[in-house]
Amino acid sequence: MGRKWANIVAKKTARDGATSAKNAKFGVELYVAAKRGGSVDPEANSQLKFTIEKAKQAQVPRHVIENALKKAAGKSDESYTDGRYEGFGPNGSMVVCETLTPNVNRTIADIRTIFHKNGGNIGGEGSVSYMFDNTGVIAFKGDDADSIFELLLEGDIDVRDVTAEEGYITVYTEPADLHKALEVLKANDITEFEETDLELIPQSEVTLSDEDLEVFQGLLDALEDNEDVQKVYHNVENI
Repeated sequence: MGRKWANIVAKKTARDGATSAKNAKFGVELYVAAKRGGSVDPEANSQLKFTIEKAKQAQVPRHVIENALKKAAGKSDESYTDGRYEGFGPNGSMVVCETLTPNVNRTIADIRTIFHKNGGNIGGEGSVSYMFDNTGVIAFKGDDADSIFELLLEGDIDVRDVTAEEGYITVYTEPADLHKALEVLKANDITEFEETDLELIPQSEVTLSDEDLEVFQGLLDALEDNEDVQKVYHNVENI
């Protein structure tokens, strides 16, 4: 694969520690999943169930999850729109960010300003994302990638790759097979996951100099701090 997920599990886990901004973003994602799925019962709403699992992996407190579901079950009719913004940082670096927002005009203006003020250039639709592969990613503790690969093949999973690195096994699947792969793993007593999600994996990566890296990190931080940005993907290897 392009980016080795196991290399950044530790950083991701640290970043996902309890923060109010992260919790607020998961609250929005949970609310949207419940509304769009038509039910606050995770057993009747597969997307909500999946989102709750992701929230728990990110150490989102129980009350945040419960409050989002109560809001969705109540009279709230707040509507959110999905967005994707693509752009460039220094020296061949690329960024894709995905948003959920109740105010598209505000979000567009904010994202443009962030790129402009942090050494980047926003691009048009498709200007960057074609260099990333939409991929199902499952990461969990382990070291026997070969047996996991065989297990998933026996379960008729379309597997792109399975790697073992630094105490973690990372499974890369076709997007449509992510949930099916999870069920196969759970049926074989693998139930503790560090990550289960659809990710954009860069087809190739760049290594930035210290100076460029500082600029690029500022761009990433500003995007991740924006309340409407749910995910940020990039192709920089040394972050």
